[in-house]
Amino acid sequence: MFRIFDKFRRTRRIISVFTKYGLDYFFDKGKAGILAFITRRDDSFRKISSGAGFCLALQELGPTFIKLGQILSTRPDLLPPEFIKELEKLQDQTPPFESTAAIEIVERELKKPLGELFRNFESVPVAAASLSQVHRAKMHDGRIVAVKIQRPGIRKTIEIDLDILQDLAGFVENRIHNGWNFRPQMMVEEFRKAIRKELDFVQEANHLKKFKSNFRDIKYIRVPEVYWELTTPTVLTMEFIEGIKINEVNQAQYEGKYDPKLVAIRSTEAMLKQVFEDGFFHADPHPANLFVQPPANIVMLDVGMVGYLDKRTKILGTRIIKALVNNDVDIVISCFEDLRIIVRDFDRDLLRQDMSDLFAGYMDIPLKDVEINRVAQDIMAIISRHNLTLPSNLVLMIKALSMIESTGKDLYPELDMMTIARRFVRKISKTRFSPENLIEKTDSVFHEGAELIEQLPGNLNVIINKIREGKLRFVVESEDYQKIARSIDRSGTCISLSIIISVLIITSSVLIYFPHSTSGIPVISVAGYSVALVLIIWLILSSHR
Repeated sequence: MFRIFDKFRRTRRIISVFTKYGLDYFFDKGKAGILAFITRRDDSFRKISSGAGFCLALQELGPTFIKLGQILSTRPDLLPPEFIKELEKLQDQTPPFESTAAIEIVERELKKPLGELFRNFESVPVAAASLSQVHRAKMHDGRIVAVKIQRPGIRKTIEIDLDILQDLAGFVENRIHNGWNFRPQMMVEEFRKAIRKELDFVQEANHLKKFKSNFRDIKYIRVPEVYWELTTPTVLTMEFIEGIKINEVNQAQYEGKYDPKLVAIRSTEAMLKQVFEDGFFHADPHPANLFVQPPANIVMLDVGMVGYLDKRTKILGTRIIKALVNNDVDIVISCFEDLRIIVRDFDRDLLRQDMSDLFAGYMDIPLKDVEINRVAQDIMAIISRHNLTLPSNLVLMIKALSMIESTGKDLYPELDMMTIARRFVRKISKTRFSPENLIEKTDSVFHEGAELIEQLPGNLNVIINKIREGKLRFVVESEDYQKIARSIDRSGTCISLSIIISVLIITSSVLIYFPHSTSGIPVISVAGYSVALVLIIWLILSSHR
């Protein structure tokens, strides 16, 4: 009963604030009027843009909505550019909560009095955000630690707000149709997943552990050590590392102490390594989350929001970058399909024309002057125009690269991110066709071929029985018959080659054990293995092509 009342009161507050900033067009007038008791809009905000009003409304509604705005600022495929531009300015200016509440949470979570846990615990936090605040403390052995403590009651507040946002998203989605790829329900779902991950400090601790492992051989990247015995889902204790924000290193007071150019290059290389090599990256690398120690050592902080890329996505990402450099529109569109950006019927000719126009705009620009942020914005505009949607991790990747590039160019205007990215692309291309990778892929083909041969008799028997009974039916829903025919032809070729390869390997292996006069492996077995290897390599290269 109390939850229902809290939800009603909070809903009224949300609609009232949106109405105040002239955003009442988001809601159904009848329902919104009843819930908000006909709140009037504030005329003093008439002159501000919708994006600025939206940003102010989120700030007034508090921690949940500030975090919502920060997460939405990473989704330019879901909101129009003017909204994204305003949301990128959104800062966490939440005041800290009482230190007595912080101490109570620490003692409750760690099940010991504060004096037993720490020799000294500073009551004034060193940082405060919408979900948590950080206190500096000294352990009994003298180590300095940072204790990150979740805001009291924040989980309950967020869950109520999530329920309300889900309800509001339903009728907002039915009202707003103004030409961009606006999906309120998808936004709420993305926010729900992201915020719940950030509320679990054990998960953030695991992120720190993984980053520390990935950068173990790179001395200029520092990741705080986690103290697991002092960490729970709402309290995270980690190594305290001094430093200044990355966007402060070129200030006059630090001249000669820091190397802005080296900081820009190293932070760029670190992000590209995370994306293209590790497939695990810091998804929110804004200046407050990256500290610098002199002269150019980078400290990674606040890694609650991360992105993941599987091996296939990384490979397709490198292909897109190569295609952008080589002005190959068809490869970009093909990669879009493979990445499931394109999942329904679309006007291929129109998309191709838009992409060709985009490439033509960059044709005469030197590679060093091409900014990933600008290219990303142009591609996002095309994706939105064709009503396509990027997978969330790809959007996070683009946003993270754009943020690092922007910070890097502020420090060192000559930063050439595209050239640095090409080095990583070439490195990955070489790695893909290294002997170790070819052996791994060959082994995979062997296993798949063996399984196919093992299952083939049974599958053929099922098909033959269905034909006899007249139950075999083919249902084709797509109108693109030529594409289907090509796909079937390619599949048939791959299956045939897999069978031939398996037969060659099995036959050659069997012949080794037959009695023969000469010592060593029979020539016919060597020939069989050689032909099988050539076919395997051709099949792998053909599938990637």
